[in-house]
Amino acid sequence: MSPLTKEQLILDLGHEVAQTEDDFMVCAGNELAFAHVMAFPAWAAPMTLLVGAAKSGKSHLAGIWARRADAVIACPDNVEALAADGGKRPVLVEDSDRNAYEEAELFHLLNQSMRDERPILMTARTLVAEWPYRTNDVKSRARLAAHFSLTAPDDILLSQMFVKLFADRQLSVDPKVISYLVGRMERSSEEVVALVELLDKMSLSRGRAITRAIAAEALVIRSER
Repeated sequence: MSPLTKEQLILDLGHEVAQTEDDFMVCAGNELAFAHVMAFPAWAAPMTLLVGAAKSGKSHLAGIWARRADAVIACPDNVEALAADGGKRPVLVEDSDRNAYEEAELFHLLNQSMRDERPILMTARTLVAEWPYRTNDVKSRARLAAHFSLTAPDDILLSQMFVKLFADRQLSVDPKVISYLVGRMERSSEEVVALVELLDKMSLSRGRAITRAIAAEALVIRSER
């Protein structure tokens, strides 16, 4: 087996998507949801629902809330136990509309939340009316949650984030390269963070500035992850 090159040693470090509060990019499409999460535990009602398309930032925001609230993470295998155990420890229910939850078990958990004022934060890609449950039980309870919609950041905000993160790393990048990235990337703040880290590693390993060609290569790498 041939020895690893310097470039391989740098690029094989991997990447963890930044999910902290400081990494969340607040914009017009999510500022109300962000303010609501940051206001916890001063919620007027126990249940909250974040609705947004893939990569809109709802899972990032839900993760921020889960850490702040010390929430237990629900999954199809533990929903029944969570409802039966009762208590007031907050619960995060991700992908309420598409994660194969048993309808009766999720219904009991939402009922318990209402009865005991147990904080629950749900996420979904679709509006409650479109949730794939056979009866109206779960949907009727979910409609009582505080609803917040999230939309992906626009080109200007993504560009501004690139500029800031590159500047933080003391990297000078042509605005045309940033425009190229914004026009072709997955539209989320998490993806900006991932691309900046990857491009920094690629630039360092090759001893070259970040060019359009390197940016194109980075986009392919990210698309194949």
